[in-house]
Amino acid sequence: MILPSASPASLLLGLAAAVAYAVPAVAGSRLQPGGARNALWAAWCLHAATLAWGMLDGSARFGFAPALSITAWLVLTVYAVERQLFPQLQARWALSALGGAAVLLALAFPGQPLHVSASAWLPLHLALGIASYGLLAAAVVHAALMTRAERRIRLAVDTHSGIPLLTLERLTFRFVTAGFVLLSATLLAGALFSEALYGRAWRWDHKAVFSVLSWLTLAALLLGRSRFGWRGRTAVRMLYAGALLLLLAYVGSRFVLEVVLGRML
Repeated sequence: MILPSASPASLLLGLAAAVAYAVPAVAGSRLQPGGARNALWAAWCLHAATLAWGMLDGSARFGFAPALSITAWLVLTVYAVERQLFPQLQARWALSALGGAAVLLALAFPGQPLHVSASAWLPLHLALGIASYGLLAAAVVHAALMTRAERRIRLAVDTHSGIPLLTLERLTFRFVTAGFVLLSATLLAGALFSEALYGRAWRWDHKAVFSVLSWLTLAALLLGRSRFGWRGRTAVRMLYAGALLLLLAYVGSRFVLEVVLGRML
């Protein structure tokens, strides 16, 4: 969506961020906690600088890789905030690898500049969409941690480490709810103001179909949890399905256009 340009400055910043991400991702447990934390903090700042430079450079771009890049950065932002509240949260290595891969992918596929005739409201619409991506991605990360915690409890392996299972569950569904609200706002804006935003009426293309299917899946998940108390594997699988459908909606369709078909529309 709106993010990094392919300028030399963005290239240098992005490579520096990828190297910084690689330190905790590759070194793993060999690093002291303070060193790993500092490396991840440096990578997060460099990643933010890469994204900011792309917007301030006057050549803001959108595409599947920039969308993944800012989604990864948002997930890492959530992680940084939560680490202050829950120091026992353990996801540093996986998130470092995710951040590094996302930055490199955005450098390889920087996307397409926004058209000069694009609506002034289009960046806001895209920002809503990418924010919903980030919140639901954070929900997926928490769901994975919740699944791991459940497995450790069943195996009776160090059950007192990490965030308590019920806390993880509450956090997961808070992110699902927030992401669902933003996704709803994005779809509503696209349906009501499509001509103003994109210069054409709403149409049922692949992006619209997958987005609506994702919305329906997440709506069913939240309704099922509220009315029937869905939790555990059923809830996690529905979350994964909704997140995957949303990933296919924009990232998947843009990937096919940019990489498979070689078109920049």
